[in-house]
Amino acid sequence: MTQSDSHPIVRFGDFELDVGAYELRLRGKPVRLERHPMDLLILLVKHRNELVSRSDIVGRLWGEDVFVDVETGVNTAISKVRQALRDSTGSPRFVETVSGKGYRFIATVTSPSSEGRKTEPGAAPQTSAQPESRVMLAVLPFENLSNNPDQEYFSDGLTEETISYLGRITPEHMGVIARTTSMAYKRTTKSIREIGIELGVDYILESSVRREDDRVRITSQLIRVKDQTHLWASSYDRELTGVLAIQRELGIAIADHVRLRLSPERLNAMTRQQAQNPEAYDLYLRGRYFWNQLSPPTTQRALEFFTRATELDPDYALAWSGIADTYASSPINGDAPPLQVWPHGRDAAERAVRSAPNLAETQTSLGFVKFWLDWDWTAAESALRNAIELNPSYALAHRMLGIALSHLRRNEEAGAAAKRARELDPLNVTHRALSAQIAFAARDYSGAVQFAQQAIAIDPEFWVSYFQLGQAHEQLGSTDLALEALVKAARFSGGNSKAIALRGYVLAKVGKPEAAREMLSTLEAASHDRYVPPYAMALVHAGLRENDLALQYLERAYDVHDVHLSFLAYDPKWDVFCAEPRFVDVFSRCAFAKPAVVAPPNRQNLAGIQSGLARIQRAVD
Repeated sequence: MTQSDSHPIVRFGDFELDVGAYELRLRGKPVRLERHPMDLLILLVKHRNELVSRSDIVGRLWGEDVFVDVETGVNTAISKVRQALRDSTGSPRFVETVSGKGYRFIATVTSPSSEGRKTEPGAAPQTSAQPESRVMLAVLPFENLSNNPDQEYFSDGLTEETISYLGRITPEHMGVIARTTSMAYKRTTKSIREIGIELGVDYILESSVRREDDRVRITSQLIRVKDQTHLWASSYDRELTGVLAIQRELGIAIADHVRLRLSPERLNAMTRQQAQNPEAYDLYLRGRYFWNQLSPPTTQRALEFFTRATELDPDYALAWSGIADTYASSPINGDAPPLQVWPHGRDAAERAVRSAPNLAETQTSLGFVKFWLDWDWTAAESALRNAIELNPSYALAHRMLGIALSHLRRNEEAGAAAKRARELDPLNVTHRALSAQIAFAARDYSGAVQFAQQAIAIDPEFWVSYFQLGQAHEQLGSTDLALEALVKAARFSGGNSKAIALRGYVLAKVGKPEAAREMLSTLEAASHDRYVPPYAMALVHAGLRENDLALQYLERAYDVHDVHLSFLAYDPKWDVFCAEPRFVDVFSRCAFAKPAVVAPPNRQNLAGIQSGLARIQRAVD
């Protein structure tokens, strides 16, 4: 690729390689890259999908007559390229290693002319009124202009619902940045240009809302990021009963000004999917407001509001979806007894889908229940893919699909799904933390550490991030760092069993059995007041090499439908049990699906592990 090439600027993922300017950019911002790594990246991109040997790299970058330590020079350059592209060796998105041979650039490469992304929104389309590529929109948080701060739930909820609605109107042609990232700009002092560059969007919707008794006034304006042009502005003064219609009008106005063609049939169908009762809608907004705070008390309040909404409107699909999400996630996030919440979660998901089968939210809720509670991973994948087809901008569906695929050991697909969730909602701490879990499942422990650290940078008190950091450090042999992270995970989670159990496991593995037994005592004491998953006890006993007790607790875990048994599909801590018939029996009875279990290399008793893995595979086939 030279300056004479027809397209000296190419794009892959969120990156743009400007060969003429000798510059790599991420969402418009330059990425620092030294000369040799830059030359290597250009070489790989030029020969995309082709094997580039190490000797070719040495010859092209340093010349045939210059002595280069191949192991050091090439490895360093490749490492810097991967670092610049935020790529990983375990689940590469850009640069693939061909063992013993060389490297291959595997990402799809496009040019500005083929993408059409840089076409001026106001310019005439080349072939029709429909643009050739998707535009991206960010909905900033609705500013609450009411005198009552208690109305914050209403402005926040209206923001979330508007994002959801706009994401559904023409998903194949307009993507919408998800809620969590948009909410990060609440009361921001940043300019529209700064926000637009940070999010990589073409347009921004800026709004305010004032609610007084049963009247609502909403003012909105659409701004083009490139030149900060105000394309359109409007105000709506309605009774509370007319709020739902405003979202439809916003959608039509935005589509018109960014040159999107809308189907009247789709708009009418979306209107029918919304709440028919204004009070139920208000309760639903309250429910989502508390649900998004991710703590046990606020989750319980969310459940109460969602339930009251369905009492007023028995066919309110989104409220049923909220109930299903609450129940389905409670055993994994809050140690809720699975057998108690299972029927409630299943019923809510079924009612949500029955009321509105063509909503991404209801299909995602069904996927949640199918995965965590029904243990039907095939059905979960199907529901989640349906959700993404209905609304490709629904980041939660992409994230949950990544989790499901990682348990099925389809690591490359899982990584791609998690990446899409992060692209749609880059400031969502849960997306980052669970990307660490997906990397961990792929046994890319360094990648897991990176994602966990990114999550901690977004929210220093989110316990899942520290749990993921702890389990990755343990596998990397950094036990002090693992224990430090797990202390924080236990503190910020309010004593979630996973953080305590993993700490006990690590303490046992580093030769501190008494400290590990203290963790067992903590779990046993907690079990007198609440449900403690048997899996937690099994893990500590596994660390203590008390295999019989560990297996007994795994058998108890099956009896109570412990959702943590799903981790048996990939967690390396259970590798040494794979030759145990009782372990194979528990796993096969769970009948999650048919994961392609692969034995890890370079471990003790490899022959025994391989034999056990073969037994598991036969059991699930």
